Amino acid sequence: MRSRITRSTFLSMGLFSLCLLAPAQQLPYSSTVLILDHPTSFSALPNGIAISDGAAREEITAVRDDILRVRITSSGIMPEDASWAVLPGPLHASVSVTPESSAQSFGFRTAALDVQVNRSNMRLTVRDLSGKIIQQDALPVRFQGTSFRVYKTMPLDEHYFGLGDKTGPLDRRDEAFSMWNTDAYRYQESTDPLYKTIPYFLIYRAGIASGIFLDNTWRSSFDFGKALPGVYSFGAVNGPLNYYILYGPAPKKVVEEYAWLTGTPPLPPLWTLGYQQSRYSYTPQSRVLEIAHRLRADHIPADAIYLDIGYQDHNRPFTVDTKTFPDFKGMIAQLHAEDFHVVTIVDLHIARYPNHNYYPYDSGTAGNHFVHNPDGSVYSGIVWPGPSVFPDFTQQQSRRWFGTLYKTFYDTYGVDGFWDDMNEPSIFDVPTKTMPLDVIHRINEPGFITRTATHAEIHNIFGMQNSRGTYEGLLKLKPNQRAFVLTRASYAGGQRYAATWTGDNSSTWNHLRITHFMLENLGLSGFAFSGADVGGYAGTPPPDLLTKWIELAAFQPIDRDHTEINSGNQEPWVGGPAQEAIRRHFINTRYRLMPYLYTLADQTSRTGLPMIRPLFLDYPDAAADRHPIDIDLPASGEFLLGHDILVAPSPFPEEPDSYAVEFPSPVWYNYWTGEKLGPPAPNPNLPVDQVPLTLNVTPELASLPVFVHAGSILPIQPLVQSTNQVPDGPLTLKVYAGDDCSGSIYQDDGRTFDYKHGAYLRIHFTCSATPSGFTVHADPQQGTYPAWWKLIRVEVYGWKPSTRSVSLDGQPFRGAVLDIQNGIAVTIPASATGFNLEIH
Repeated sequence: MRSRITRSTFLSMGLFSLCLLAPAQQLPYSSTVLILDHPTSFSALPNGIAISDGAAREEITAVRDDILRVRITSSGIMPEDASWAVLPGPLHASVSVTPESSAQSFGFRTAALDVQVNRSNMRLTVRDLSGKIIQQDALPVRFQGTSFRVYKTMPLDEHYFGLGDKTGPLDRRDEAFSMWNTDAYRYQESTDPLYKTIPYFLIYRAGIASGIFLDNTWRSSFDFGKALPGVYSFGAVNGPLNYYILYGPAPKKVVEEYAWLTGTPPLPPLWTLGYQQSRYSYTPQSRVLEIAHRLRADHIPADAIYLDIGYQDHNRPFTVDTKTFPDFKGMIAQLHAEDFHVVTIVDLHIARYPNHNYYPYDSGTAGNHFVHNPDGSVYSGIVWPGPSVFPDFTQQQSRRWFGTLYKTFYDTYGVDGFWDDMNEPSIFDVPTKTMPLDVIHRINEPGFITRTATHAEIHNIFGMQNSRGTYEGLLKLKPNQRAFVLTRASYAGGQRYAATWTGDNSSTWNHLRITHFMLENLGLSGFAFSGADVGGYAGTPPPDLLTKWIELAAFQPIDRDHTEINSGNQEPWVGGPAQEAIRRHFINTRYRLMPYLYTLADQTSRTGLPMIRPLFLDYPDAAADRHPIDIDLPASGEFLLGHDILVAPSPFPEEPDSYAVEFPSPVWYNYWTGEKLGPPAPNPNLPVDQVPLTLNVTPELASLPVFVHAGSILPIQPLVQSTNQVPDGPLTLKVYAGDDCSGSIYQDDGRTFDYKHGAYLRIHFTCSATPSGFTVHADPQQGTYPAWWKLIRVEVYGWKPSTRSVSLDGQPFRGAVLDIQNGIAVTIPASATGFNLEIH
């Protein structure tokens, strides 16, 4: 029957391990717990089913054939159907379903899923059409006061990924997490919560993937078997019980479904993929120029210099300290002349500075754009400028006002990008490190009922709406220029407005080790354009640590070297010429790979697939039992850059011991030498879960193991010192012989939205080996953007010619076949109509 039990009884049962950790003034506890386990009615809907348990109501509907939505209310009245995360189209999408019922269950089918609710206890089971269980309730849904909890069965071989930039291992299994955006300076591997709330995770079991997204902005928590063995659960202290179930079965498909729900990141400006130099803070003006001159003098490619709050007048946003930066506009013009872009920090707090002609405060006050205390007064908190007020970003008109504040910096000074920091929001000198939870926000937003809300509801979306105000304001100021915004705090869907980074990490080997876990989970959670402070933010890295960090960051989406005030210098030349030479080599490698990186960025903007990925995302069948090989110790240090490149640092980078690289498929190539690795010799004595190929590696300071998947075609460009420069020489296609051989390249002007109107270049390449020769084929160019290359150098690895004769588009070609390390090379003229190159 429907149960009501006391809190003490619930605690004694061990079921109150909600991990919600709500602040004292917001505890959701009440004297009773409502357990939804006694359905009183079932009814069919055109797109799903509805179940009642007394006054409580549950609706399970099909958004698509492969996406379900579950909404449950304890009161019988569904809450407002609005979302800060889900796009308007998906929010209201639905498909028709086929009702199905039996004596034991009531449910429906879609073209991909079978959904059944147990008639006796209301437990939900979702299967694929072959009968495999995708997800199943372990316990009934529970409400206590305003809080709720959902419990799912957790099979022994199931693994969990996502939740954004959480610390710890890649796999969330046996861990628990709290979702409450927090300024977490010097966080460690066990620190939780951090800066972002992304209440979404991907579930992976035996090669089959699904996902859950809890669309709730209140403080929430996720427990993967830590409180109750064999059970994972999620819940929130308040707000709607509204979650989505996403079904693959391929893990890539789940990622794309989440992107369909919450949006893909916009295609960034090309320069944001270049090397970026930053610290807190480069001052005075002469020091900024000195850094730029040294980068160019030492031939270290770079595209951006960041200015932290030291450039501001008394740390007041939207100001310049004219004593330390006497010619701010002229400095930026000089940096532009040297092919540098400039990113300035703009914290969201506005200094409470009346009667001093401080326009952000005066105009914000005049427009009533700041958040209020419960008594109606404007809330003020202490941050970098001292007493500060905060824009009410849940009001569309306040975001628009905030966007106009960038005009002088964007239009007059020519700043290229903006860095939204401290936007959890972070408040000094208070125990909670943020606003009081009873601060009042006004929601005045299309798609929402106009109302007020407390900070307890808005806190987790505050940083997201800050970056939204910045991004949309920049687009309004320069409608045909791609805006770049970097945000620290965000919520699900925030990838539509900003790139991100992992916050105030530390200059330790352990932080280097966990960086790729954080970036991979951010990528799976929508934030594909992400990075970590290279070298570590807090503290000074020893030279070898900085070198290894720069090596790894060359293969990650955002490559920004950043450190805190009073730490040691952290530029690439620090530590002497030998260290600088190694670091320069890897930054050079990144710039040669720029066509590949930008092609990945284009793919991400269209599909949501991340640039940096766990191995299982592209290789779900790597092991015989189809477990994700990323959880194996040998593979735990590895990650993919796109589908084709595997980066394999030591899983314990500070140790000099040799280690094994575990590959997710049988044939790979050494990126640096072109040497073919594999396939391994058959061995019937190997265990069934043994992956097909491994390689022992001895760590060296100047090297990083990087490999390329057989069947890949990588576009490589001549070295440039910034993305502003046009490469001088041929486009190189590195062709790695193998099955299903293919690759592509995407180009546009890197700055504007003209690509949306056809001004882009996309070419698809294939290759194949036959008994008579080797063929490399290029499809005709898509789009009207002109290629910078006139020649194409085709390098083939893993195949040897017999006669060295060449034909191009069916005609004999006199170009020489050159021997290169572990391969051959032929240079041919470029053509927008494509080509067919045959080597014999």
